[in-house]
Amino acid sequence: MLSPRAAAQVRVMQADLPVANQALRLLMETGGCSGFQYGMSFDEPKADDTRFESEGVQIVIDATSLAYLDGSTIDFDDGLHGKGFEIKNPNAQSTCGCGKSFN
Repeated sequence: MLSPRAAAQVRVMQADLPVANQALRLLMETGGCSGFQYGMSFDEPKADDTRFESEGVQIVIDATSLAYLDGSTIDFDDGLHGKGFEIKNPNAQSTCGCGKSFN
């Protein structure tokens, strides 16, 4: 799910958190220019979350988001024209130009 570059960036971000050992939460929510948008945050796992590890990073995701994001990969681009985190979702029928929302 996470590329090595994405995992490295998540670990950098986790080091700055006031609460240690929070998992990366992946989610989708309604909104964005294509109907749904991707979200990422750091959070404590909830009882009904699916939990897994990718590249040494603990990830949690709720059941609804998992149905939309299953099989997705996340990369991080910090180059000259870098977009930050990029999600490649095989379940998306279409995406918008910003890469942050899908349908």
